[in-house]
Amino acid sequence: MSITTESELIGMQQASEAVAYTLREMVKYAKPGMTTKELDNYGGQILNDLGAKSAPYVTYGFPGWTCISVNNEFCHGIPSDKTILAEGDLINIDVSAELKGFWSDNGNSFVIGEDLNQHQKLIEASKQILHKAIHNIKGGVRIADIGFLIETEAKKRGYKVIKNLTGHGVGRNLHEEPHEIANYRDRFNLTRFKKNSVVAIETFISTTSTYAETLQDGWTMVGNKGGFMAQHEHTIVVTDGKPIILTEMNEIWN
Repeated sequence: MSITTESELIGMQQASEAVAYTLREMVKYAKPGMTTKELDNYGGQILNDLGAKSAPYVTYGFPGWTCISVNNEFCHGIPSDKTILAEGDLINIDVSAELKGFWSDNGNSFVIGEDLNQHQKLIEASKQILHKAIHNIKGGVRIADIGFLIETEAKKRGYKVIKNLTGHGVGRNLHEEPHEIANYRDRFNLTRFKKNSVVAIETFISTTSTYAETLQDGWTMVGNKGGFMAQHEHTIVVTDGKPIILTEMNEIWN
């Protein structure tokens, strides 16, 4: 999507604030002893109250309002009555939704309660790398160069990136062009970021794996070599200078 009018910008801001607020409140609400289904229902109610529709549910028939992945699950985890959150768990919540014809997407990995399993270092790396990547994006920058930056920063910190999970364009649908904003330098991708376009930038920083594989449930993804992954995501508008971070309200950098 390319922002061409004030009303389009306002529409994107409203959809983005809905997903960002929902994500922030879900993170605050998450506690040891709670099931991921309880947490998902809480987020689904917030979206509903805001007049927003769950994007994975509407687009793909996903069995939940949000994606909640715990520990060795990397992404697209199905909220469940059987998954009970415990102190020290690494959890990822990904919230995307449609509001009045506009779509937005954001995600956050964090630790439940005390960091008993030393996941915080991985989480901080993912957050810092996302911040650096986003602040290097402007019109004309090669998408592959941002991928190279993300992978280089991950390697510096002793981590790897997941090569088959990517950021993407967003706005009038959940996934739009550019379809693949990879976390590594894809030398075959010659496309550049376009001024006024809307994109969801995501980091996929991992301890041991480089690819994500889908489990038998058809949704949940785990690492090809196990380990853990942190994902952080903002939806932004590309400009000539500093990008507009539409989902800033999620407070993932606070």
